[in-house]
Amino acid sequence: MKKYYYVITLQYLGYRFHGWQKQPNVKTLHLMVDRTLNYILNGAYFKSLSSGRTDAMVSAEHAAFELFLKEPIQDLTAFLELFNYNLPQDIRALSIREVDEKFNIINHSKVKEYNYLFTYGEKCHPFCAPIMTTILDDLDIELMKKGAKLFEGEHYVKSYCYKPSDNGIYNREIVLCELIDNTTYTANYFPKNTYILRVRGKGFMRNQIRLMMGALIDLGKGKLTLQDISDSLQQGSTVKMDYIAPASGLILKSIEFE
Repeated sequence: MKKYYYVITLQYLGYRFHGWQKQPNVKTLHLMVDRTLNYILNGAYFKSLSSGRTDAMVSAEHAAFELFLKEPIQDLTAFLELFNYNLPQDIRALSIREVDEKFNIINHSKVKEYNYLFTYGEKCHPFCAPIMTTILDDLDIELMKKGAKLFEGEHYVKSYCYKPSDNGIYNREIVLCELIDNTTYTANYFPKNTYILRVRGKGFMRNQIRLMMGALIDLGKGKLTLQDISDSLQQGSTVKMDYIAPASGLILKSIEFE
């Protein structure tokens, strides 16, 4: 039987969700997406498969999933409008396009960019909490900028994987890693100075970005040195980085299929 394949891109605020993947007895993004699809497809067969998982409270500006159907969608624009009309307000579908059976959203080569939004030194307006991490201690931002650059390139990143196994692939390339002043996200209740860690690469391990951010925060507090971070990226390193930065500052900024 012929199947039809579509890629839908979407964005979401992750603050009230327990991540993407369906889990018993908790509200997840995949659950809400599938519940909405089931409703607008009137119970017809479908399957949805994400390009990757995000953790609890992580948000996305540009995520994607593949939709498998046994009947074609006649009007993509109308379908997208109906999907958005029925999704909760913290999830928005951006686009839909048809692909062929050769496209595999998990295995298809892609580059992801994550942004980690944070500030420091003051207690912030509570409205900041869903997308920004506040570090109350002082941080040496200039030192953290130097530290971020150490992650760029190909490195052994086992120290930045949550509960790593002995047979994982830990030599990974990070195409871009920089810590910059935030001019992307603005709100009248944001503090004056906010910052973004930008990270681009083809594949990231569980909690990798948050462990990298945690190391940079410890660097900024004086708990780690640039040499400590450099040493942790050497082949065969057994250094254990144990500070995982809070999830709510992490945003999947973009996903590009090659």
